[in-house]
Amino acid sequence: MLNVTIANRANATVRENTMKIDIERLGLKNVPVDPETLFSFPEGIAGFENCKRFKLFHEEGQSAAPTVFWLQSVDDGEVMFPIVAPESLDIEYQIELSDADCALIGLQSPEDVAVVLVVYRDPAAGGKIAANTRSPVILNLKTRLGMQKILQDVHPTLLYRAR
Repeated sequence: MLNVTIANRANATVRENTMKIDIERLGLKNVPVDPETLFSFPEGIAGFENCKRFKLFHEEGQSAAPTVFWLQSVDDGEVMFPIVAPESLDIEYQIELSDADCALIGLQSPEDVAVVLVVYRDPAAGGKIAANTRSPVILNLKTRLGMQKILQDVHPTLLYRAR
């Protein structure tokens, strides 16, 4: 079983408004969540439009900078997405958000945004890990609003680094 920790542990004190959620994919029950730490997706995520509220978790015991986070729906305990920063896959994005996109997530400054990719096992590639580069998730870290940006023509730049 995977042990998870709430990604934003700074507010670990239990409050009266703390809610409890079940994370069915990990077999966890009654996980305490502060509603103020949720990300809201006004339009949901493609294919999961009814899931509007999400909590970020990461695997417990990882280093100071976890690579994989879990975006858990609070509206449906069975919906969870593993997400990573594109840089961890040596991908660089330059995404242009429309005025409507910025208004949707209350974005006023590019410093407030985080771009993440949903990763998955690709059965067509023998179960290798793949990332959805055509539909990155955009998170406004200040307003805690998010969206999935569907890109029509995507040509992410691959960064080649010496490892």
